[in-house]
Amino acid sequence: LKIIGQSVWLDFISRDLIQSGQLKKLVENDCVCGVTVNPTIFEQAMVDSYLYDEDIRTMLSQGVSIADIYHKLMVADVVEASKILWPLYEKSDGLDGYVSIEVAPKYAHDAKKTIKEAHELWSQANHQPNIMIKVPGTEEGQEAIRHLTAEGFNINVTLLFSPGQYKKSADAYLAGIKQRADANAAIDKINSVASVFISRIDTLVDKKLEELMLTKAADEKVLENLKGKIGVAIVKQTYHEYRELLKSKRWKDLAACNANPQRVLWASTSTKNPAYSDVKYVEELIAAMSINTMPLKTLSAFRDYENVRETIEDNYGEAKENLALLEKAGINLNEVFSTLEEEGIQKFEASYEHLFAMLEEKCDKMMAA
Repeated sequence: LKIIGQSVWLDFISRDLIQSGQLKKLVENDCVCGVTVNPTIFEQAMVDSYLYDEDIRTMLSQGVSIADIYHKLMVADVVEASKILWPLYEKSDGLDGYVSIEVAPKYAHDAKKTIKEAHELWSQANHQPNIMIKVPGTEEGQEAIRHLTAEGFNINVTLLFSPGQYKKSADAYLAGIKQRADANAAIDKINSVASVFISRIDTLVDKKLEELMLTKAADEKVLENLKGKIGVAIVKQTYHEYRELLKSKRWKDLAACNANPQRVLWASTSTKNPAYSDVKYVEELIAAMSINTMPLKTLSAFRDYENVRETIEDNYGEAKENLALLEKAGINLNEVFSTLEEEGIQKFEASYEHLFAMLEEKCDKMMAA
């Protein structure tokens, strides 16, 4: 993948992964060159681990609030991971070597609060250059992306599900870079990625296809053939838009001023349907100038994969046809994208709230003891 030009990032973080040396081994042995995290991942990392207990006790004795304890624990892991990835950041001249940290999902529809929290997180992380701030690609998020990019932040635009959403995120990034360049500020060290979530698309669309098949309202064979293909089709179309953008005068003018392209990142790449290959969203989406962020299980499954070649352009015409057939069958993709965006925010909020409640309970027990 590295030879083709696709970077592998890890979609997971935990204190155990860092302290055991496993992350360092993944970087050295598996060419992992970045880390992405979200509230759900932090919830999985912290809920059953004792490795955070000492820090929690110390902060409780200092009178630190539970909200601040949560942020400090999260930032501490991100900073430690960023140190492991720092040599990659330097070697790649800022192309890779990033760790992402997400603003609170409850601010997904509030640009001002997103901007404020981004500043707080980056300050807590000591302005580490190889940290990316994750901002949801909502309408309000686009304004925050433009503003933060103009201020010099590295942004990971998250929860994108369509080519249209991608184009808006790219527009926000380019507008921020242009604003920064017009102010005679350096733009050569600013990087961004646009994260397109894949498996969630197929999970929702497959469910709608099954419901439609029960109504006998469309050709059952056609509907069955579309299952498991829409997520990949969306990504292929998004990649096409990405490559077209890189041909545009708007981009070329900024590139001449040493701007870096906002790369596309394939997220949510673990298959949810056991009938699908566990490397489906890796093998079908190998592309130059892109990133695939994989959970540990997917990374392990792909480790022994032999037929590695660029596949993103394969069957592009068929992918476009499948999207047209889906719309013809009565499934509105714009409604699917809107549903997925809101569900994504709600899932991250639920993880955030559950983790917060768990921390509260753990703190209460420690104080009682």
